[in-house]
Amino acid sequence: MNQFSYVRPASQQAAIDAITRDSAARFIAGGTNLLDLMKNGVLAPERLVDINRLPLKNIALNNNILHIGALALNSEVAAHPLVKTHHPLLSQALLAGASQQLRNMATIGGNMMQRTRCSYFYDITMPCNKRTPGSGCSAIGGINRMHAIFGASDQCIAVHPSDMCVALTALDATVLVAGPKGNRSIPFGEFHRLPGNTPDKDNNLSKGELITGIEIPNSPFTKNIYYLKVRDRASYAFALVSVAAALDISNNTIRGARLAMGGVAHKPWRLHEAEKTLIGKTPTADNFRIAATVATQSARTYPHNAFKVPMAQNSIVTALQKAAAV
Repeated sequence: MNQFSYVRPASQQAAIDAITRDSAARFIAGGTNLLDLMKNGVLAPERLVDINRLPLKNIALNNNILHIGALALNSEVAAHPLVKTHHPLLSQALLAGASQQLRNMATIGGNMMQRTRCSYFYDITMPCNKRTPGSGCSAIGGINRMHAIFGASDQCIAVHPSDMCVALTALDATVLVAGPKGNRSIPFGEFHRLPGNTPDKDNNLSKGELITGIEIPNSPFTKNIYYLKVRDRASYAFALVSVAAALDISNNTIRGARLAMGGVAHKPWRLHEAEKTLIGKTPTADNFRIAATVATQSARTYPHNAFKVPMAQNSIVTALQKAAAV
């Protein structure tokens, strides 16, 4: 075991200062992913900065914007009346993620920061550009059944594991961060990164920045919503394909649509073009199939994951049908 030091700052600024001073330090809250990475030798931080004392657990609605603190637990957010009333899609996605025990420990900020579950990333005996830049991507020529069909590069084809983040992408959330240079906001769709030539960088946080919360604007997507997760083991497994579907239906016409997918890209994958095809249409299976075809036009498969394209199309149609039927 690698030795490390542990500090538990009482203020947000002290936590940011502790990370900024030490390049090998990491924030820790629930630890449901970080501790696994440490045990497997993927990460070896020299200092853990425990942020659980910080006042970042609030859930409140102000001026038609739902604010959720970064330290709010996944289970608490999923069950919260404000979330279930104003953004039930988020509640469904959270309940689809992990197990109840993990949801009772995992935080909203930690969920956003979790690393890929690519088996080659976790196996420190195998080359992995995400873990060791420049070493190669074992998944490209290996067993890539779980891997990306969108947005990958010749450096990395890993996928982002979060269910919650798929819903937040569809809901146009905003990430609130604080750091050495002050506070800033990041549109959720711009928070996570595609691999490109720097697959080791999962997100666009700068050094020393701390996620303090997320904000979600009110929207008409409160009734006709559905989160579908297709996985090998229904009780507890990461998605092969997941779909967050939300429709605004009036007089049997789709006035607005939100679609995002998980398990298919290095970041939660928003389906903007598919959304556009649905506007002004009736909520029928034929129109949903057209949207699903548009959604997968840019898919690129690998030897073991070609099945994900028809699975993605069928999942989009199913999620939209279930959303429309509510």
